Amino acid sequence: MAIGLLLITHNEIGDALLKTAINTFGGECPLSAATLAVTNGSDPEQLRLHARQLIGRLDSGMGVLVLTDIYGSTPGNIATSLTDNCAVSVLAGVNLPMLLKIFNYSQLDLLSLMEKALHGGQESIIMCHLP
Repeated sequence: MAIGLLLITHNEIGDALLKTAINTFGGECPLSAATLAVTNGSDPEQLRLHARQLIGRLDSGMGVLVLTDIYGSTPGNIATSLTDNCAVSVLAGVNLPMLLKIFNYSQLDLLSLMEKALHGGQESIIMCHLP
């Protein structure tokens, strides 16, 4: 059993990130994962219901880590509405290094995996050159 992973993002950001992480990781996804795209025409309540269904499908008993792009946005609000289930943790600011960290440590428990993802995402933000 492993943690489930759900990406709730604007448009196809989640799909692109997940596909890129899987390709970078050798074509295999080490955990159950799904994406939910939020578009301009989306009904947030319908998306919330769909997200709950995805959580149910992804949770093998160890919980689900939900990643979203922008805290306070519609995708972020949908993601945080799922936290009434104690087996769901949410991180905002998803990026590729965060996903790769999750893939590399997929065997961890939910809290430990969330901490690895958070640190991996934060540590990957680097000012490469000053003018």
